[in-house]
Parts: sequence; C-alpha cells; structure tokens
Amino acid sequence: MTNAQAWIDRLQLRRHPEGGWFRETYRSEEILNRAALPSRFGGDRAFSTAIYFLIEGEDFSALHRIEQDEIFHFYDGSSLTLHVIDTTGNYAAVKLGRDLGAGELPQAVMSAGSIFGATVNDPRSYSLVGCTVAPGFDFADFAMPSREEMCRQFPQHRQIVERLTR
Repeated sequence: MTNAQAWIDRLQLRRHPEGGWFRETYRSEEILNRAALPSRFGGDRAFSTAIYFLIEGEDFSALHRIEQDEIFHFYDGSSLTLHVIDTTGNYAAVKLGRDLGAGELPQAVMSAGSIFGATVNDPRSYSLVGCTVAPGFDFADFAMPSREEMCRQFPQHRQIVERLTR
C-alpha cells in the first residue's frame, strides 16, 4: 500500500471521534467482572481489545484520556509523535516508527489516565498503527476534555493543548 486511502479502503476503517480512522480488529470473548476491576471502571470489560488506527498528513489525534494502558504498535507510513501529559502534569513526546537511530520506537505504552494525542511527522504522508488496550476498551472509559478545560488544568502546556484540541 502506498497511500492512506488504500489502507482506509482495504482495512475498512471509519472516522474516529478523536480524529483519524480506525477499526476494531479484536475483542476478547472473555470478560473481567466489574468487581475484579479498579473502581474507575463502571462495568464489566473484555480482557483486551485491539484496533487499527490511521492518521493522515495534517490531521491529528486530539488529546484524550482512557482508563486503561494503551500499547501503540507502528505498522506503516511516516513516523508518529505521541504527545503525552502524564498524571503528574509532565509533558513528553514519544516517537513511534522504524528508525531506532533517530529515537523512534516500534512500540510505546500510554499509561492509564495520561492524556495523549498524536501527529504525523511527515505532513505529506500518513501513519498506520495498531493499539491494544487492557482491560478492553469501552467508550465509557474515553474522555476528550475541551481546550478550555485543558488550558486551565495545564497552562504550562498551552501550546500543545491548542494544537491538539478541536
């Protein structure tokens, strides 16, 4: 595949609320009972879920948070920068890609409760990644705070917040 649209069509991706394109590829049939999960979860969850996720050029994954750890796996296209504000308010940029010499990693973990978004490093390209979440993803665990809320909470990161919110 040589362009984003080919991947979108072939993998049957659809728009994601945070930006980009996705399709769930795996949802464990086994379930973790709410009683066995931390109190931040409001119900039962699958053991694990996985998706394809693609961002094109100037598009971005808006800053958001989930209640689980999320593992990103790089597949194709340009490298990707994951912009992370951890639970203590510290910012980090994690590069996902194939060029280990340039500090890119083929896999990265976003910790539960951190706020993160993503940008394509080459705006003429796209980034195709996979995301694995455990316990399994549920939209009940997803939050995309407003730009105003994020700027109040993290005034020291105003520039990245304004860039990665809609």
